[in-house]
This record gives sequence, structure tokens and C-alpha cells, in this order.
Amino acid sequence: MRNQKFIISGGGTGGHIFPAISIADELKSRFSHPEILFVGSRDRMEMVKIPAHGYEIKGLWISGLNRKFTLNNLLFPFKLIFSLIQSLIIILKFKPDAVVGTGGFASGPIVFVASLLRVPSLIQEQNSYPGITNRILAGMVKKICVSYTGLDKYFPISKIKLTGNPVRNNIRNHNSKYDEGIQLFNLDINRKTLLIIGGSQGSKEINNHVFSCIEFFNYINIQVIWQCGKMYYNQYKELISSDNIKIYPFLERIDLAFSVSDYIVSRAGAGSISELSIVGKPVIFIPSPNVAEDHQTKNAQSLVDKQAAILIHEKDLETEFKKMIMELNSSRDLQNKLSKNIKGLAFENATRDIVNEVEKLLNK
Repeated sequence: MRNQKFIISGGGTGGHIFPAISIADELKSRFSHPEILFVGSRDRMEMVKIPAHGYEIKGLWISGLNRKFTLNNLLFPFKLIFSLIQSLIIILKFKPDAVVGTGGFASGPIVFVASLLRVPSLIQEQNSYPGITNRILAGMVKKICVSYTGLDKYFPISKIKLTGNPVRNNIRNHNSKYDEGIQLFNLDINRKTLLIIGGSQGSKEINNHVFSCIEFFNYINIQVIWQCGKMYYNQYKELISSDNIKIYPFLERIDLAFSVSDYIVSRAGAGSISELSIVGKPVIFIPSPNVAEDHQTKNAQSLVDKQAAILIHEKDLETEFKKMIMELNSSRDLQNKLSKNIKGLAFENATRDIVNEVEKLLNK
């Protein structure tokens, strides 16, 4: 009997890439010598991150539509057609037993073509408001794994399975890594630690505001681990003179950062929310307003409604950020409430449950 073959597609941001890697890792542990091929967008971060985790990836000539008119939008129809042809060639050559899409425009062509060729296909919708790619694919795939209730407004209810989002394996046991984290980040164990992660790409607005708050952080005696993004790192690293501020372009050992943090400031991508629910630390979400259908705000609001997080809109950073940090830093009751409630929303077995659905597709 030949080895099982799987294609996993998704990318553009860490929120699509890291769940895809978690699914691949679970497939490797579940099946005997599976062959796994990733498909992404050839000029995005998955082309680096996926091989770094030991997997092969092929890049499509595809990108999303910009909401503002650009030359890239004029190229979109040609990129889409070319990517569909590329996807057809990949599938006919690789002959997958199943295809999994974790979202982002990169997953569209390969899952679309796989479904047309009757290859069992599954998509994983991470957000409380589905992106256009998954809404298009929903009628074609066999199964849709979701992380929020109420998505039958957008997807056929018979295909929906509530699983939650996969999280990176190293995050699950982050609590056992406190001493290692203290050493890696060279932290003072007598000070509270604030972790700031403005998304895998970084955020100009969050970075500008964090930089303006350095004296404030010193004043309230907290230390900061700040993931600012590769694009912004050189801009800030020469300007930081405080030993309390540890600045990084990207946190490869995010598990260690979680282990030592007392409070966390984060964007509200679905992947981040899933990981932070597992971590169970108090969180302030600052949703990106520059995403489709403002889905990050919807994601964060769903937690605020359950008293599981604090929400600050980007436009309100100047008036709300310091106030909320002060309130969180001074109130043990608030810290405990937020920690307990966000932990209660965690899907501990999301990756396992998604791969269970993949396995069911193989047996039909």
C-alpha cells in the first residue's frame, strides 16, 4: 500500500502558516510515512517558514486584491488563471489523497482545482467572519472546520465542524519554560513583563505608540518584550537605550516569550487568539483595521463579550493604551478574571480534531 499523500495550502501571514504546520505535524504522527506538500504564494513568508520546519513547498503566482487601485490589481486575473494552471499541474503530478486549506488567497486555486478533480478537500476557517476565499470554496469542499459558532450564516451547516484553530506544539507546554525564557530574554524576575506582538509583519501604528511609551514603561517599572516586525526593526533598535525594552524583529521562540509574560498586547488575528487562549494570560487586543470586513475587531469583540480580553481600537491608542496598562497592572482581580475567562475558551485538541476530519474524508 502506498503512503498517504496530502497537500496543505495557506499563507500570507503567520495566522495561516502556523496552523498549517501544526496540521502537517499531526498528519506525520498519525500516518505511517505520509508525503506532505505545501502550496503557498511564491513571494510571501511561507516560502521561508515552511522549509524551516522541514517541509517542501511550491509557490503559486498569486496575490490578493488591494482595496485601493494598484497595478497589482490589474494583474490579478492573469495571476489567478496562471495559478489555477499551476495548481492543476501540481495535483496531477503529486496525486494527493486529500487537500487542506488553512485560508489566505494562496489556498484558493489549489483547493478549487482539487475539488473540481474530486480530491477530498477540507478548509479551516479561523475567523468569526469568513474571508472571501473560504466563502467561495465552501460550496465545493467536503468539510469546513471552524473556530466560532454561528458560521452557518455563511457555510452549509452540514459541512461545519467546530474544532478551533491549531496552535504550535511548543506553546502547549510553555509554562514549564519560565527559567529558560528569563535567561533568553535577560529579564529581571522582580519586574512584571509585558509582551507586545503586533502581528508577524509588525504594525506601524502600534510600534509608533509603543516607542512613545518607553518612559511610561520605565515609570511603572515593567519590562517589555517587543516584536516589532522585520520591516521596522532597524528603525527602532538604534533608538532604544532602556534595558527594560527587549526589541526583536520576530520572536522565533514565542513559547518562551509567553512563558515569562504577565500581560500581552496583540493583534486579533484568529491564530493569535487561539494561541493566547491556550496561554491563558491577560490580553489587550488592538485589532488591525486594515483587514477584510474588519474581521479582527469582530474576533476581539467576541472575547470582550465574554469578559475574556480588553479591546483598544487603533484610533484610540493615544487615550486608552496607558490607561488600560495601568489598570491591568494594578488590579489582581482583573488579571485573574481575564486569565480564567480566556483560558476557558481554548480548544485544547483543535489540531487532533481537524486531522480526525481529514481521516474521515479518506475513509469515505
